[in-house]
Amino acid sequence: MDHLQIPLLRHLQRDSQLNLISLELDKLPQQQISNSLGLSTDEKPDAAFAIAYSGDCIFLKYYVREASVQARYRKTHDPVYKDSCVEFFISFQGEREYYNLEFNCLGTCRAGFGPDRHNRKLLHPDTVSKIRRFASLRAGNTASPLKTWHLTLAIPASAFSEHNFTSLEKVQASGNFYKCGDELPVPHFLTWNQLQTPTPNFHLPAFFGSLQFLPTEYQEEGDYTSLQFFKA
Repeated sequence: MDHLQIPLLRHLQRDSQLNLISLELDKLPQQQISNSLGLSTDEKPDAAFAIAYSGDCIFLKYYVREASVQARYRKTHDPVYKDSCVEFFISFQGEREYYNLEFNCLGTCRAGFGPDRHNRKLLHPDTVSKIRRFASLRAGNTASPLKTWHLTLAIPASAFSEHNFTSLEKVQASGNFYKCGDELPVPHFLTWNQLQTPTPNFHLPAFFGSLQFLPTEYQEEGDYTSLQFFKA
């Protein structure tokens, strides 16, 4: 099982400017989303993410380069997984239930909570609106081939509405990060932590990796060389 340490960036706040958050995340090591479900190597998009937090907010940035980009869905809880899509699934305190946060390349979000793929409750749209998003793509510029795009997210603890976190520091968590595109010309399903499943299915919390919110901020700004990522 993969284990990821998430650094504390106390100088950022949940309402910090998204362009500043994006630049700070660019200083961190990128984690690859490269485990493919049912695709040959030459068909895979390039996908990675960087992640940090600041007490009551998770900062997450996806980096994607793919042959085809699609962004049809614009409303909260639309089936964005059919578009060029990135996803973040997370569970807390060893619980069976987990959150699925799914975003297309424009930042349209589908979010739910539940114990498995079929028994899920969509989060209230007001809750989803608390997740701030900055997409490098805009509507109308998604048609050219071999597109590179980024998506920066500020996910406040209050977005995890089935819990009552005032801080994520030292909270036990597990999760996975995904890249998909169910209705792209060549569908793909990529994961950070490897899944063992005969058919693509991201809703398998048994294969989540461990996520550790580090309690101490780095003393030297920009020095993240001691971050650890390893396989247990």
